[in-house]
Amino acid sequence: MINKHFITKNILLKIPVFFCLLFCIECIPVSGQLPLAVSVDILQAEDERYFSPKLALLLKNNDPSIRKRAVLAAGRIGDVAALNVLEQMLRVDKDESVREMAAFAIGEIESIKSAEILMDLLRRQMAEGITQPSLCGRIVEAAGKIAAANPKEKNAADLANSVAEFGNAVIASKAADRDLILLTLTALLRSKPPEAENIASAFLAHPEPRVRADAANVLARLRSKKGITELIKLLETDTEAIVRANAARALGAAGEKAAEMYLLEAATNDTDLRVRVSAIRSLGLLNSSAAAQRLLEHAEKLLVSMKESKERLPAERNELLEIFPVLGKLFYNSKNERAAVLLEEFARLDNFENPEPLVARIRIIRGRGTGYPEPKNWRQVASMVTLIGEFSTIEPVDEEDAKRKALASDQLRNLARAVAESDPQKDVDSIKAGPEILRAFARFNTTDLPEILRLCLKNKDIFVRATAADLLADLPTSQETASALRDAVSRALKSDYDYNDAQLALLDALHKTDPNGSFDVFCAASNSVDYLVRKKAIEILSDSGNKESCLNSPKPSSGNSEMLEVSKLSGKLGVFKYKPGNKTKQGQILNSQADYYRAARRKNGTVRAEVLTEKGTFFIDFFPEEAPLTVENFIKLARRGYFNGVEIHRVVPNFVMQDGDPRGDGNGGPGWSIRCEINTLPYERGIVGMALSGKDTGGSQWFVTHSPQPHLDGGYTVFGRIDEAGMKIVDSIVRGDKILKIIIHEKFASWRLKK
Repeated sequence: MINKHFITKNILLKIPVFFCLLFCIECIPVSGQLPLAVSVDILQAEDERYFSPKLALLLKNNDPSIRKRAVLAAGRIGDVAALNVLEQMLRVDKDESVREMAAFAIGEIESIKSAEILMDLLRRQMAEGITQPSLCGRIVEAAGKIAAANPKEKNAADLANSVAEFGNAVIASKAADRDLILLTLTALLRSKPPEAENIASAFLAHPEPRVRADAANVLARLRSKKGITELIKLLETDTEAIVRANAARALGAAGEKAAEMYLLEAATNDTDLRVRVSAIRSLGLLNSSAAAQRLLEHAEKLLVSMKESKERLPAERNELLEIFPVLGKLFYNSKNERAAVLLEEFARLDNFENPEPLVARIRIIRGRGTGYPEPKNWRQVASMVTLIGEFSTIEPVDEEDAKRKALASDQLRNLARAVAESDPQKDVDSIKAGPEILRAFARFNTTDLPEILRLCLKNKDIFVRATAADLLADLPTSQETASALRDAVSRALKSDYDYNDAQLALLDALHKTDPNGSFDVFCAASNSVDYLVRKKAIEILSDSGNKESCLNSPKPSSGNSEMLEVSKLSGKLGVFKYKPGNKTKQGQILNSQADYYRAARRKNGTVRAEVLTEKGTFFIDFFPEEAPLTVENFIKLARRGYFNGVEIHRVVPNFVMQDGDPRGDGNGGPGWSIRCEINTLPYERGIVGMALSGKDTGGSQWFVTHSPQPHLDGGYTVFGRIDEAGMKIVDSIVRGDKILKIIIHEKFASWRLKK
């Protein structure tokens, strides 16, 4: 008979051993995976934007997977101090994937100092017949980025020409695969050498659809007149929608009148919205009067369908909002009653919340008959002021025209003055429409514009001040403006906690207005706890030659002096760790060690978001291995219900759908910023990325690409993907639709996610 006490005792003794073994198993990396502790160290170095001695040591590690990840970190940090070792690894590292990542990282740093090595390596590969296509793709990609980022440097033109020379070699090479061709085309698009359009047009007949699409994309962005016959053929017959869409764009950008009938057919009859909107935009570029009537008829059919829809915001709105600006152009000053009726009917159905039909109507009827109801919310105010701003383009032909234009200017002047005096807590609609009011008034360029903008610099709203600063930066300089900007910067450094947009815009404006006379203000900003503000201030001081004077000042006038000392000793910018006493969370390290461990443990395929919208549900499959902290940030926000009920504030058909702004005007965020986690994943259709207003400015706004967008590659963090079933939902979403709820699904038990 077995003794039950003996069994219990032995099981209890073995339980700690079991957990120890389990812990040890988790510590042992699977082949190709990084040890957890190494991943955490790298995440922390990236978060600090610090090319640390520990990170430099990892670049020499025997494990190629560790070297490769450390190389990516060096590129993300962007410190030119890493260039020498990265260039050495690009030349001689034994692992080709490490060399590829070294090329990518050099491209991310964007220093012209790397031009020579990239040109040399491209020449060698061409001489050898492009024997390493994957590596060559990353080298030419880096060359394109660096040439584009340094257009005034003496080596930039040579680097761009090297890209073109390599492009010609790719045409001739039998070793050139799809990815190499795509990276070469994007490099041509960025660097814009004289030969770019000839090279791109050579790929219009390529058997791979994505290559044809990207070749047409390059021609469109270069406004090239090459390959017209091939582009028309692609628009007519290609089976891939994205090829037809890009061919339509290229024909419009080329101003090719011979393509009008083909574009009109695509605009009204193609089965894919992306093709139709591309063709519609191109007809507007061609100013195709022959297309006006058929586009109007197409819009009327869409409006009937929209009225029959049971959706709160029917998908037809996306296409109509693209057609209206084109109708406004094609029927300009025609007094076409049929078009005017269509536009007014849509505007009323739309509750006057989108400016496109209002502006198109005013162009067609030339300012007459604009009796719309008093606006009741900020969106209606913003639409109305955009409409009023359109009067700035009218050249009066009679006394009535002159009166209308003067009245529009006076209305906007009164609204702009009201914005300057508005209380953000009480006058919410006025404040949220404030930026649009100021931009509309600025179109009239009145003599009192600088004075009113200077008054707006005193408003408490961050985005009103940021807009005023941007507009002042484009006006002639004056002592009054310089003084007002100096005062506004000083106030913003002490009062702006949730957003840094005004501080950054004000610093830029002051730099343009008074680059050498505002040393104390720039020096004060260089002590901010906010990395982005501090970085911009030190860049300005460097431009003016005052950096060292500021760094050597005995007592900074405000903020944290640690940054200046770090800059003086190491010649680089770091990021401070957030302390509870700090009034702002902007531009600081908010992640704890537990956050790093949790983020580093996640693997691709283990976490997804279920996104419930008014149009249906789709899923985002995250890429935590490529963007661990971005995924972590999104998950935190989703689990606290941050996205629930938020309106989708931006939809650009055949480009992106964008969400994540609780304000709804495109300016909102969570009150903090996260760093970019740029990776090598390309922006294909259905890719989820972080929206930015500059490097490391992400927070909560995210976007989904309707179609491939190669110009975004390596510039915006890719952190998720939506499958084609989900993209059918995304395609139907219209500006103003709501995210009802986001639910996170994770495949790990909670105890495994703890440090």
